[in-house]
Amino acid sequence: QVRLVESGGGLVQPGGSLRLSCVASRSISSSSTMAWYRQAPGKERELVASIIGSEMRNYADSVKGRFIISRDNVQNTVYLQMNSLKPEDTAVYYCNLKIWSTNYVSWGQGTQVTVSS
Repeated sequence: QVRLVESGGGLVQPGGSLRLSCVASRSISSSSTMAWYRQAPGKERELVASIIGSEMRNYADSVKGRFIISRDNVQNTVYLQMNSLKPEDTAVYYCNLKIWSTNYVSWGQGTQVTVSS
């Protein structure tokens, strides 16, 4: 079992920045996929960004050029740097881990991000 704990959410004005962190409870292979999803009220959960290893990144079109995902395999942590935030980025953000060799999936408890003036 791998427990994921997110932090860094909060209230920010439009145009502002936040950095989310997700710490895993144990060491994770760099070949696993770590990702950030989000779910806004009344909407389905959607993929925001994912990373395999340290360089293979994928972003939703809505956040390209504004968000950056990164991971620190020594600290077992994945980050989401969110810049130029918009009100439509308001959602609960969830950290996700996929270990492909065992089909293991884990989710964090979520952290609220609210973009409002």
